[in-house]
Amino acid sequence: MIRTLLTASAMTLALSVSAVVQPAKAAQHELSPEQAKAHEIYQTIIAMRTAEGHGNVPAMAAYLAGELKSAGFADEDIEIIPVDETAALVVRYRGDGSSGKKPVLFLGHMDVVDAKREDWELNPFELTEQDGYFFGRGTADNKYGIMNLTQSFMRLKREGFTPTRDLVIAFSGDEETGMVTTRMLAYDRKDLTDAEFALNSDAGGGSLGADGGALGYGVQAAEKTYVTFEITASNPGGHSSRPRADNAIYDLATALTELQDYQFPAMSNEITLRSFANLGEAIGGDLGRAMQKFSENPKNKKAAARIAEEGPYIGMTRTTCVATMLNAGHAENALPQSATATVNCRIFPGTSVEDVKATLALVIDNDALEITTMGDPTVSPVSPMRDEVTAALSKSIHTRYPGLSIEPYQESGGTDGMHFRNAGVPTLAISGMFMKADDMYAHGLNERVPVEGFYAGLDHWVIIIKELAGSSAE
Repeated sequence: MIRTLLTASAMTLALSVSAVVQPAKAAQHELSPEQAKAHEIYQTIIAMRTAEGHGNVPAMAAYLAGELKSAGFADEDIEIIPVDETAALVVRYRGDGSSGKKPVLFLGHMDVVDAKREDWELNPFELTEQDGYFFGRGTADNKYGIMNLTQSFMRLKREGFTPTRDLVIAFSGDEETGMVTTRMLAYDRKDLTDAEFALNSDAGGGSLGADGGALGYGVQAAEKTYVTFEITASNPGGHSSRPRADNAIYDLATALTELQDYQFPAMSNEITLRSFANLGEAIGGDLGRAMQKFSENPKNKKAAARIAEEGPYIGMTRTTCVATMLNAGHAENALPQSATATVNCRIFPGTSVEDVKATLALVIDNDALEITTMGDPTVSPVSPMRDEVTAALSKSIHTRYPGLSIEPYQESGGTDGMHFRNAGVPTLAISGMFMKADDMYAHGLNERVPVEGFYAGLDHWVIIIKELAGSSAE
């Protein structure tokens, strides 16, 4: 699967950056027991190579289950669900039902994209603190979220907190690959999706400027649909000494040239228009004016074209399709019998996969070429912002950065949230981490998070949970 954390470009787009907010400073002190436990959990799970093919996700699920049991969770409220070499973890924090509301679901994924020791400056599967950062595979994507939700549930249980509604953790085990566990949790477990809404730890979060001041906070409320097509040209072939008028490689090359020249029409929704309005005012200049004009009139083709000139923002204005792989021919002295291109598309919410496939066929305009949809793409709806979530989130964020802007944004990538939204569970992603855009190395070399952000975010979910499921006395 593609990146799951908030990308730097999407984060920049999502936020109103008219003012830089400095954090409320806390005195330096020794680690509290809660901070020490959070670090211990983080260090332990970073050391587990939970990438595809290593079979370590079940061990991580068992470790987390043991930690939760030590905090007082009953065996019957913890479930490890094996699926092939991986597993999912479900934990129910039982409430007293006094609110009369459905449960809140909390999402995260235990697996990571693999990393090779020889490629990294540091051991990717050993938590290393250096130069103000924690380094290691999964430090950002998504073991910070996993650790943070786990330690928050443990703290609340040890405090004797009784929620007014059930709170349910659903950690998947293969979000970065096939999402088999995600689909199982979202589509086969009605006891989980009978929730009022879901909160995802795997996206959203705060953006920091070069000086460490906060630029804003983004709530991931929508995701583009990820789909891959194969376009294949076939031909009888023959001997290379006798070229034919038709040639599979040339036919495919012509099709790809047509695709290269095509641009899908600009699209918008409430989330992207709000984002463009805020960002356009903040950055000014020609691009800023185009963003503001587009936010006022999404049919303004000139404004849309100007925005599309900027790489970080094209994914927020339209569906995109691009050729990413080629496979053609079978021998250097033979005419190609087939030529195939892999075309990856990120589809704007509200557009179906079949509509995009039909558009590709029109653009290519060659009935002899076959277009095949790969895999089982998921189209998910936009989740509206929720007043109670915004209020709870504001209390958490404004404790750290008073008055900071909180805005929704649309993800160009994909997370587990797409399947839960598709299953009828409104899902908002609200990570507790604040980072600089140039510190985002998820899926890449030397992945890291700021140490200060690690500790500053440990109260994030505790505050939110108490606001959403605490009694009036909390």
